[in-house]
Amino acid sequence: MSLNQLEKEVKSGDIETVCIVTPDQFGRFMGKRLDAEFFLETQESGSHFCNYLFTVDIDMEPQHGFEFANWESGYGDFHVVPDLNTLRRLTWQDKTALVIGDVMDGEEYVSVAPRSLLHNQVAKAASKGYAALSAAEMEYYIYGESFREAYEMGYHNLKPEGYYIEDYHMLQGSRNEYFNADARRHLKNSGVPVELTKGEAGVGQHELNIKYSNPITNADYAALYKQCLKELAEQKQMSVTFMAKPNSETSGSSCHIHMSLVDIATGANVFCGDKPLLGDRTCSDEFRWFVGGCIKYMPETMVFYAPTVNSYKRYISGSWAPTKLAWSLDNRTAGFRVVGSGAGLRVENRIPGADCNAYLGFSAALASGLKGIEDKIEPPELFQGDVYSAQGLPQVPSSLLEAADLFKKSEFAREAFGDDVVDHYARHAEMEVANFNKAVTDWERRRYFE
Repeated sequence: MSLNQLEKEVKSGDIETVCIVTPDQFGRFMGKRLDAEFFLETQESGSHFCNYLFTVDIDMEPQHGFEFANWESGYGDFHVVPDLNTLRRLTWQDKTALVIGDVMDGEEYVSVAPRSLLHNQVAKAASKGYAALSAAEMEYYIYGESFREAYEMGYHNLKPEGYYIEDYHMLQGSRNEYFNADARRHLKNSGVPVELTKGEAGVGQHELNIKYSNPITNADYAALYKQCLKELAEQKQMSVTFMAKPNSETSGSSCHIHMSLVDIATGANVFCGDKPLLGDRTCSDEFRWFVGGCIKYMPETMVFYAPTVNSYKRYISGSWAPTKLAWSLDNRTAGFRVVGSGAGLRVENRIPGADCNAYLGFSAALASGLKGIEDKIEPPELFQGDVYSAQGLPQVPSSLLEAADLFKKSEFAREAFGDDVVDHYARHAEMEVANFNKAVTDWERRRYFE
């Protein structure tokens, strides 16, 4: 939607509200609902939000130990400047449009803002002559209870919208079309190019895929996708979750990141080449080096792929989630799966869970791959067979605490993102672990009560 189109729809009464939002550290939209006429009057100057938003936990409680914002500094404002390229009508809300903003300090991006991190990595790629293409495949579970009912039930004994595994199963999937068809329709009509939905490997689990694009646009799509599905669920008095592992007995939910590089000068896929890959498959040196960087630096950037305590419950052998660091051709047991051919050749990073913030996940993948190309990092030998049962392969980090420690000590992360970013997100991870360690869980009650 253009600004001129918005003006026309405001005058006609078709749009009354404009949401101005920016993604927080969890990938959620934080923002304000503006009267549409007021937005038109003030859009050039943007809006101001309290800077504590980048230092709260997921329950919106301010956490201590952050340099960016704290009680000592008084929790002032940061400046959100709307990116008018993201302006769109939200068809699932009444007479409402939305615009995503960047957090700015004068002419500079505020470094710790998730969208800023991705802007900076995209700019680094461009300085090397590359434009990235990416997409996030996210999975989710649908439940029959509303969010409020689920909360009041303590999230126990929720009824999934399904009663057997529905992976690719058209009959079972048709029973959820009242939700998924609405999601596809509303996203498409709100400017998010949907490819498909399908049943997944858990009872009540689904996947919705968005068409690939440049990383910033695709991360915007991912955030809109989550917002749309949660709000649709609220309207239908049901619930949906993007937790990485909502139930210990079922498959976790992933956010597979697909990425390739295009030569800005020629438009050609940089990953295509004549170097042998496997059999008659070929690739470029840059492809190998990109994968090499992704594999080498994955442990050090794990907090961007797996940001919660729950994230690490997903990495179980035989569960469709990777447990070891290997790359392989069209092999779903590997952490990095080579897919496509020709102009479609790309790497699928299967490490991230659905709780991943796409802005941060894309930033980590792109930074790692670019470093791989810069340093000509060769990946390990292309793996063939069952990665789960392989011996001697490095494991993914086993906990958020381990990931935070690796991130904090990483020279690569500090070079790629800056000391302030590393310290900020390491602190988030440390506080999440500290809060979890203070909690008494149901598992403990069941195990130790008597």
